[in-house]
Amino acid sequence: MIIRPIEVEDAEKILKLNKRIDASGFMLHEPGERKTTACQQKEAIEKITLEERSVFFVAEADGHLTGFIAAFGGKLKRNKHSAYLALGVHDGFYGQGIATSLITKVFEWADDTDISRLELTVIKDNEKAIKLYQKMGFQIEGEKVHSLMIDGQPANEYYMYKLV
Repeated sequence: MIIRPIEVEDAEKILKLNKRIDASGFMLHEPGERKTTACQQKEAIEKITLEERSVFFVAEADGHLTGFIAAFGGKLKRNKHSAYLALGVHDGFYGQGIATSLITKVFEWADDTDISRLELTVIKDNEKAIKLYQKMGFQIEGEKVHSLMIDGQPANEYYMYKLV
């Protein structure tokens, strides 16, 4: 497995991976809700690669994308020290250290980019993800009450952060 920056040529592969990860029920998109086209995905990849304080890494094994992490950096003087993270791993590759490797790569990137705060949200019921983030040094900062509606029921998210 390798961790590398995403490339425009990965557009269709990342779309396929995102749809698989969305099916887990733990992402913002509902299963089947993502309608992004390959052309739109290419544009999004181009945009993030041009942003000075954002990055998008993918995990790849045998030519297939197995996971991703995106860090979206602040654009203003007051928040340019921080970045918001989004992480996803293909369920067929759970337990292989992919998420840990992706997060570690972002820690290295943050250090090189003078990012001192990483933050994310995670569905409160996603205990596996919460344990992973805590293992990687993230702390629960607060709770977003009824921030999502999942299957018609309100769900809470945790705000988590790590100072790097």
